[in-house]
Amino acid sequence: MTSRRIVFVVFDGFQPLDLTGPHEVFHGAGEEYACETVAPRAGPVASVSGLLVHAGHGVADLDPAGIDTLVVVGGRGVDRAREDAALVSWVCAAAAGARRVASVCSGALLLAAAGLLDGRRVTTHWARGEQLAREHPGVRVDCDPIFVRDGRVWTSAGVTAGMDLALALVEDDLGRDVAHAVARRLVLFLRRPGGQSQFSVALWSRQPATDPVRAAVTAIHADPGARHDIAGLAAHAGLSPRHLQRRFTAELGVPPAAYVERVRVEAAQRALTEGDEPVEAIARHCGFATAETLRRTFHRRLGVAPSDYRARFRSTAEASAHPVPEEGEPA
Repeated sequence: MTSRRIVFVVFDGFQPLDLTGPHEVFHGAGEEYACETVAPRAGPVASVSGLLVHAGHGVADLDPAGIDTLVVVGGRGVDRAREDAALVSWVCAAAAGARRVASVCSGALLLAAAGLLDGRRVTTHWARGEQLAREHPGVRVDCDPIFVRDGRVWTSAGVTAGMDLALALVEDDLGRDVAHAVARRLVLFLRRPGGQSQFSVALWSRQPATDPVRAAVTAIHADPGARHDIAGLAAHAGLSPRHLQRRFTAELGVPPAAYVERVRVEAAQRALTEGDEPVEAIARHCGFATAETLRRTFHRRLGVAPSDYRARFRSTAEASAHPVPEEGEPA
């Protein structure tokens, strides 16, 4: 059996988890993959945190042909790396013959510098999205999803999203069971679909500072579709409704009703991308009562209808079964 050849592109100032996370995912699939690392020069490469990684190859000595998957990592050093003409030229040549090309985090900037993202829909770390869109107006930048597939080009959001991307690539190659086994081995018990937002409540809201508010938040996340009016949440918290309203807003920065809506929207996003339930059923289960209420909320918060969201951010398996056609292919 011939292993699929995975080549990671690194440079001084790269983000170490952009490399080590996906590398461990591919390694976890066993002999199916053979991983290599290339840098502007062979030898030790310093990450942004000071961790030294040995690049087995430099661009001058590694033939860019014969690569199955090219993975370009990100990190603060990407701005200097994309000014390295030899590195950019090698990436362009390697991508031309590779079956697929991927970036993690701000690695998308290096792919864009090589002219590989023009006309494509891509994602990157939310903090780099504006820069990517400004410097490369021909690229359609969408910084909401954690990873995006457009034809043979896969891009992902920051840091840990690279592991989600790598799991999706393994699933694309070897099937859901193998990817699930790798995820379990790495204790990635929840494999996130590409459509999950970088801007989730769990990542971006403040955390409760006191037990009463924590109890209310726990109840919301445990069952987003429950009623969760202020009286019910106050009962969970053991406070009066007025007292909970004041403390909840002070501790989390948003009032209870807004927080509940955000959690329900995320629950609906997951349901739309991970399953086949009708929109009407998802609306009921996630606490929106009617599909029309869900539709209005999605338009207000996300700018798209639930059906359009499902079509854009379908699950990994569905995306693999119906990939975006390459230029020149029939749609």
